[in-house]
Order: sequence, then structure tokens, then C-alpha cells
Amino acid sequence: MNKETQAILHATMVAARLHKRLAKQESLFDNGRVNVFEAAFHLGVPLLFRPLDQLLGAFLSDPAPGVLVTTKRPLSVQRFTVAHELGHQQLGHTASLDQEGILARSPYWGSKQDLQELEANAFAAAFLMPRSLMAQQCKRHGWIGLQLQSPIPVYQLSLRLGASYEATCWALHRYDFLTLSQAKKLAAVSPKEIKSGLLGGYRPETFWGDVWLLDEHDRETKVSGSRSDLFIFRLPEHSGGGYLWNFDELAKTEFRVVRDERESVDDGIGSNSVRRITAESEDRQVGLLRLTEARPWQPAEAIHEFVLAYDLSGPEQPGESIYERRRLLEIGA
Repeated sequence: MNKETQAILHATMVAARLHKRLAKQESLFDNGRVNVFEAAFHLGVPLLFRPLDQLLGAFLSDPAPGVLVTTKRPLSVQRFTVAHELGHQQLGHTASLDQEGILARSPYWGSKQDLQELEANAFAAAFLMPRSLMAQQCKRHGWIGLQLQSPIPVYQLSLRLGASYEATCWALHRYDFLTLSQAKKLAAVSPKEIKSGLLGGYRPETFWGDVWLLDEHDRETKVSGSRSDLFIFRLPEHSGGGYLWNFDELAKTEFRVVRDERESVDDGIGSNSVRRITAESEDRQVGLLRLTEARPWQPAEAIHEFVLAYDLSGPEQPGESIYERRRLLEIGA
């Protein structure tokens, strides 16, 4: 076993031990993703966000451990960077200034890297994306076999795990969901290209935000993202029986519908269309969305309901993490 492989295995075991150590914190694995900001809080590692130039993050070891993370990147990148810096702390590393390259370094593809950075990346991937959570999400959404060789399901998986798209490709290979060549091919596809394909003819001002494709598998779940994210609700609609989805709730919760379309389906049981609504948030917000499918003349007699909790307070802004600020307010109250 070479030293790179040993470093990866060691970092993975340290991440697994930390999961076990923090298991009593029930909200750490909230809704199928690891709350890495909560982990830093419980570990007593100071975590601050700053508009860093040319750096994603930094681990400071002297006089006491601490982590700095940039505010100039999306939430998924911030989360991976925090996990990477916690890896340095948990593995007993020296201080580290981490540039954009940490996102491009796969801990599993055999490239020659500084062992400290290799370990930190392997720790981050294992901590944010343990096999159990990845398998849970794949099972819930039916992402198996050939589907995991397609960019869109892998991108959607990355959103649910709260990890970058590229890091998710690495993890799928690490857990033998993908071969090395399949993972490399997927990682070569840019997230912007995937987002553009999902949005079809709609073009946002920027592609900074993520694009969530939400369907029946997302009922009673929670979306944790950013106010710049877009949401595509893709729900079967029994229009043959006069039942239509009511999206008025979107306007009430400060979402704006930017596209409304229907996909024709003929499955022989009355579900002869799929409603596809694209919406964007108009503010940083936390709340609960409740959509109903009913006949317009009988709104109280809904046959289906779609409930989704959401927290669009990312990405993190200068100062402490949103989690830490909320926790301190609770303690103070």
C-alpha cells in the first residue's frame, strides 16, 4: 500500500470516528446531509467567514485552531472548504492556506499531491458524503445504475448532500457507484452546462445559484440553499379529471414563477400530464411551502399535497456562520 492510499484510508477513518463521536447531535445529519457548520460549533473550532482574495479558506493552528472561509463562493463550496479545514484540524496538520485548487484535487484518482492536502480532501469527502447518506438519497430518488452516469442526477445528488458537483463525482467513484473513467467523464461536465440544460429556454441573470429539480420524491423534505437558487417543480397532474396544481402559494412565500409548462404523459390511469414550474426566490428566507392538487372549483378537496421546507439563507456572509448565530441566540434566550 503506497503512502497516498494510506493517507486516504487514515483520513476516511478519522472522518468516520468523528461521525460516531457527534452522533448524539441529532440535527448534525438533518434531512440527509451533514451540517458541517454545526460540527465546527460542537468541536469548539472558531469559524469565521471573510471576503478572502484568492483563497477559499485557511486553517490556523497557532496559538489555537481556527478556520477562515471565503464569502465569495457558493454555499456548496463553502461547506466543502469548511470540511477541508476541519480535516486539517482533526488530522493534526500544520497551518494551511487553501486556494481554488482544493476543489480540483481528487483524493481518489491517484494524482501526486501534498499528503497533508490529500488527507484533508479525503476527510472532507468522507465527512460530507458518507456512504450511508449517499445511498439513502440514491434510494429515495431512484438514482441507480445508468442514471448515475448522467450529469443531472449526479448534480441533483450533490445538492441534496450539500457538496460540490465535482466532489460528488469523486465520492461516487470511491464507493464503487462509478468506474474511474465514468467519474472523470462526469466531472468534466461543467455545472453551468447542467444548469442551462435543466432551465431550457429560461436564462437567469447569472448562473451563480443552483437549480433544484424537485419531484414527488422530495415531498416532506427540506431544501437548504441560497436565495439565488432556482427551483423546478415537476409534478404529475391529473388534468384529465380536472385536477390542477395550485401554485399561488409560491407568490405568497415570495417566490416568483418564471416559467410554466406541461409535459404530455399517457400512462392510462388519468395522470396525463406533468406540470413543470420554474421559480426563483425573491429574498433570503426560511419557511414552509405547501402546494395542493385539486379541482379549481373544489379547492378544499385536494387529492395530493406537496410540502417542502426551505432555508435559503446561504451563502454564508461575513462573520460567524448562520448556524452559530442562531444557536447563540437560542442560548441567550
